[in-house]
Amino acid sequence: MAIAIALFVIVVGSVLFHVLTPWWVTPIASNWSKMDHTLAITVIICGIFFVVINLFVVYTLWRFRHREGARAAYEPENHKLERWLIGITTVGIVALLAPGLVVYADYVTPPDNAMVLEVVGQQWQWRFRFPGEDGKLGGSDARFVKADNPLGLDPADKAGQDDIVVLGNEVHLPVNKPVKVLLRSHDALHDFYVPHFRARMNIVPGMVSSFWFTPTQVGKFESMCAQLCGVGHPNMRGLVVVEEPAGYQAWLARQTTFQQSVAAARRGEGEAGNLVGRGQMLAQSKGCVACHSVDGSKSVGPTWKDLLGKTEHLEDGTSAVVDEAFLARFIRDPKPIKGFPPVMPKMELSDDELAALVAYIKSLKG
Repeated sequence: MAIAIALFVIVVGSVLFHVLTPWWVTPIASNWSKMDHTLAITVIICGIFFVVINLFVVYTLWRFRHREGARAAYEPENHKLERWLIGITTVGIVALLAPGLVVYADYVTPPDNAMVLEVVGQQWQWRFRFPGEDGKLGGSDARFVKADNPLGLDPADKAGQDDIVVLGNEVHLPVNKPVKVLLRSHDALHDFYVPHFRARMNIVPGMVSSFWFTPTQVGKFESMCAQLCGVGHPNMRGLVVVEEPAGYQAWLARQTTFQQSVAAARRGEGEAGNLVGRGQMLAQSKGCVACHSVDGSKSVGPTWKDLLGKTEHLEDGTSAVVDEAFLARFIRDPKPIKGFPPVMPKMELSDDELAALVAYIKSLKG
């Protein structure tokens, strides 16, 4: 009887917890209320089966409890009961799957008037791209990735020269405009997720996945990676700013095209005084800024702010003063630093690239 009482308490407690819990979903800010409806259907159907099955077990434990002289009846088969169970289970599974399949088919079929946004995931940061005046995105491939081309766009593709590139974790969108999102990754599995939009999709290296949504409210909404992608996964966050069309167009006009960003990088390479700028681009393209902050805030690795001249303690018990020589050695052959996970890979950099990266870190002193 103790088990029957415990199961009954669990059922009642679970139902009360669901009804009284303050942990409801975030307010929706897109057209995907269907996602909430599908979730509600799943919760209701699973909840009904949970309550009915457990209460049936409670009744069985009580009704057929051990009593002196009572014997259980032996019935090896009951075809009528089996048919009922098969039928009820089938209806439940169809009710669970059918709404989700209908909604998903709509979720990956954008309207013809949808604008295009490309999202590129890289450990552990987001980058974005919009089509230029020609309305087309140029080709891309991981083999084209380098300091002046972190998105890996094809330099020979004329359609990509006017593409607008956004290298930060913040992207702007116009309100009430359908958006077709194309997603790709340079390294590991990622998942672009904006909870207020109910919109998310896995990003698989070597593939381009997609979905669409229409933002319906002006505001700032946090985006995040919803697929465990390494030690810096919790820090892989961004911001989607939804604003009126005029504000969006003004923001878009301030962004640079692929052609402009490459030209600026090449001009910088020819200027010795712009070594710091090239180092900053390298920090972006190599993903360094995903683990090392430049403002003193905590991250996966030590902050680069005021790093030069600081004494770092290594896991092997030794310590060293961070100077330019130490940085150059460490970047090419990292050693575990006390208090930080040993996740930094060896960096394949030319001597010029290494000098630029060290110059950028040095510039953050003070």
